[in-house]
Amino acid sequence: MTEKMEEVVGTEATIRFEAKKCIHSRHCVLGRPDVFVPNVVGAWIHPEAATAEEIAEIAHDCPSGAITYIRHDGGPQETLPKVNLVHIRENGPLAFHGELVIQGHGAAFRATLCRCGLSSNKPFCDSAHAREGFAATGEPATRASEVLARRDGPLTITPREDGPLAIAGSLEIVSGTGRTIDRCVKAALCRCGQSSNKPFCDGTHAKIGFRADGAK
Repeated sequence: MTEKMEEVVGTEATIRFEAKKCIHSRHCVLGRPDVFVPNVVGAWIHPEAATAEEIAEIAHDCPSGAITYIRHDGGPQETLPKVNLVHIRENGPLAFHGELVIQGHGAAFRATLCRCGLSSNKPFCDSAHAREGFAATGEPATRASEVLARRDGPLTITPREDGPLAIAGSLEIVSGTGRTIDRCVKAALCRCGQSSNKPFCDGTHAKIGFRADGAK
């Protein structure tokens, strides 16, 4: 995808929208259809219809990080989370929230990354999992783990060429229902869609000839 970031300046806040990250969860158009107006020709983002606080709430509800904002009212900008998390979506992607550094793609607070291996926008999800009928539980077995000495801080995500997502930094892996699966400071998470140990990599990518660009 080559879409550039849209930036719409309002009185109280600027809304930024990055289409290549959007997974069409529709929190924005369902929650505030006056701010994000669906199915129109021309301007569809209207920050003037909401307060800066309301715009911040919309952005915080965006799981993919496609929506961000800059406040002009003197209120706080988005702050770093206290715990770095990745939620495992049932039959779907890996939804990260933390102090993210995605190698080749910069910094972010939220990102929804492909784990089915079918996205045309890797490492980001493009909803191919739904179109292609990808099946993978969001409730894998709990692993024994100790509480991390630090639960926040930079979390580096490196897409390996033809391989997994390499994770470095404090991370809590959480099921779709909020159960803690594992706590780690280093991990390799499957993105070929074929591991027998999802969400973790088991080397299957090499056996099946998985192809995906690595971090540049």
